Amino acid sequence: MEVETPAQQTCKDADATRLGQRAGTRPLRNPLLVVNFVLMVVGTSGGPLFLRAYFLHGGTRKWLSSLLQTAGFPLLLVPLYVSFSRRRRGDKATAFFLMTPRLLAATVAIGLMVGLDDLLYAYGLAYLPVSTSAILISTQLAFTAAFALLLVRQRFTAFSVNAVVLLSVGAAILGINSGGDRPVGESRAQYGAGFAMTLGAAALYGVVLPVMELSQARHAASAGAAAVSYTLVMEMQLVIGLAATAFSAVGMLANNDFHAIPGEAREFGLGRSGYYLLLCGSAAMYQCFFLGTIGAIFYGSALLAGVIMTVLIPITEVLAVMLFHEPFSRTKGVALALSLWGFVSYFYGEVQTSKARHQSDKPPNGEHLEP
Repeated sequence: MEVETPAQQTCKDADATRLGQRAGTRPLRNPLLVVNFVLMVVGTSGGPLFLRAYFLHGGTRKWLSSLLQTAGFPLLLVPLYVSFSRRRRGDKATAFFLMTPRLLAATVAIGLMVGLDDLLYAYGLAYLPVSTSAILISTQLAFTAAFALLLVRQRFTAFSVNAVVLLSVGAAILGINSGGDRPVGESRAQYGAGFAMTLGAAALYGVVLPVMELSQARHAASAGAAAVSYTLVMEMQLVIGLAATAFSAVGMLANNDFHAIPGEAREFGLGRSGYYLLLCGSAAMYQCFFLGTIGAIFYGSALLAGVIMTVLIPITEVLAVMLFHEPFSRTKGVALALSLWGFVSYFYGEVQTSKARHQSDKPPNGEHLEP
């Protein structure tokens, strides 16, 4: 008889809890799910464009661009306060935060990982066109799948393995033909560093997503803890944003970035006002992305979040070519096609698995479930 490991049992219990919480709710009729998906679309597509525009028009501060990816976390205080007010109407003794000390510690650690990931991504986007960076970031699905297998015992099918292989091949093709879209005035060493940093960011984020899922699962399985809800998800993102922003702020202090901001604003290609608007827009866009991502993990899994990020690549690609007039070579076309093929393969496999699970849950012929 097969014995379940503690990690498998924890994830199994958490899945049962989350299914119980959402029983009887059709996904497309859940307004929070729809809002979460819209946030992820806006953030995933718009964030890289804002950040790349910062570098294209004269911005040079990597630590600053890293901080911008999480500095919008105070925006979450508004919906969190609204949620607290509603809970307070039913229970005057309700706490403002639902997180346990254990989940808080785990979330701070995740935030520091996100801060490092943001720095790697900022370095990559400083030297790579958005269209190239987006395809490289899509390889996070392969890393997410691998670490989801190790951390949350994600089951693999032939389709998900095929998706991982296709994404890896796409990145390899870009690597072999790298340099063809190197921006004017940029050295081969800078382009290569950007390529490596972006792949590093994809790999690290491939670890972060399953760790987020595992943290939610262990919280759901712990006795006496509040149920995993969208409010708790927002609290996690608030703490992740605070920890990651603090990480980047320390780097900015060491690099003297805070003192350099006024001078950079005066010389910015879009003007002083355009500079600060771009910084604020970047922070808002990336906050949409991170909240949408952790929400996708809540409603599905780490792999689902990775898949949604992958399928949104064409939107980012098209916008980058239109707004920044980036070259779109045949190599990029092949890599993009492989990425989309990998997504379709994964999605088809998930549909087939869902159908098989649904069939296995049906009672045998002649038996009826209790009403």
